[in-house]
Amino acid sequence: MRTSLEVADVFRAAGPAYRAAHAGHLSLHQLKVMSAIEHCRTAALGGHVEACTDCGHWRIAYNSCRNRHCPKCQGAAARTWLAAREADLLPVGYFHLVFTLPAEIAAIAFHNKALLYDLLFKTASQTMLTIAADPKHLGARIGITAVLHTWGSAMTHHPHIHMIVPGGGIALDGDRWISSRPAFLLPVRVLGALFRRLFLTRLLALHDAGKLAFFGKLAELADRRALLRHLSPVRKKRWVVYAKPPFAGPEAVLAYLSRYTHRVAISNSRLISFDEDGVTFRYKDYRRSAPDRQQIMTLGADEFIRRFLLHCLPRGFHRIRHYGLLAGSTRKARLERARQLLAVAPPAVDEAPVEPPDPHPPCPCCGGHMVIIETFQRCHPPRGPPSAAAPSGQPAP
Repeated sequence: MRTSLEVADVFRAAGPAYRAAHAGHLSLHQLKVMSAIEHCRTAALGGHVEACTDCGHWRIAYNSCRNRHCPKCQGAAARTWLAAREADLLPVGYFHLVFTLPAEIAAIAFHNKALLYDLLFKTASQTMLTIAADPKHLGARIGITAVLHTWGSAMTHHPHIHMIVPGGGIALDGDRWISSRPAFLLPVRVLGALFRRLFLTRLLALHDAGKLAFFGKLAELADRRALLRHLSPVRKKRWVVYAKPPFAGPEAVLAYLSRYTHRVAISNSRLISFDEDGVTFRYKDYRRSAPDRQQIMTLGADEFIRRFLLHCLPRGFHRIRHYGLLAGSTRKARLERARQLLAVAPPAVDEAPVEPPDPHPPCPCCGGHMVIIETFQRCHPPRGPPSAAAPSGQPAP
């Protein structure tokens, strides 16, 4: 069911003027994202005509753009991804941790997205694996599913990593499963200190190798001494690693992942209105107490589009990654070993062929089965509706 207002509506109405006003300043990738969202599920991408085999009712269904930044295309992608992850879940508690870059580092990351987002993944995961393997803490090899988000609730640039981690891991000798405490996985202060040291050390290494770019107000940071001055307060600041209470079972983990893995900067459901004053939407102000956290903001259409495009990921960049027990081609073997140590049966495998779900929603008139009676290519509208004399489910001449 189409919501009353979509991001695509804003892009279609204000996108042409925005592109004209910022010609030469938008990347080809950003232009392609805008085009995909504007044309998603319209005749510009082609589609097909469906008819009910019972009552003859027909409807037009347009193709999706399948762009990973499109708010309308992430539901199906999330369901497919979750189905593949369900078999990886272990019957243990799961923890949710968040690693966030300080604002001073986030400003550098904005101009070096591929390098520093990748560094954020690597340092956050290494921090978790290192502290978890330390016998003073857990002394085990853990599994991690990490998801990158680059936005705050108001679509500002706020890069951070969400991690889902089982409450325990395989002992370093591989002979037993070590469980964490019920409501405690690893000390967040220790995690924050190691995360800070690893990230800053590698950030300077990238700078020394001449791999970082600096523009505008940050142009002076191309000089190493200026960069060190910029980072001086960050070295003294506590880097906060946030650990949420553990989930109440694997089903809750899946429910969480379904909300987070394929999320984009703003969902259509948060939009309230779009008029000459701008785009009005709901957001959460985390500086307020929980009862007053839900707030409403209005941005001009240009500023709304600008903020949305801040979060276009580099081409080919993987925003969901797996580490430890869940990494690489040995994942299945490691999970099987974990289940042996936990003395639980492997997930049942149904060898009988599974009937694929009907991809077409039922007929809105009678609930009958809908079949495709015609397809049409990009920019070619479908023919008129089948005549009353045409048999149900057959194209009209």
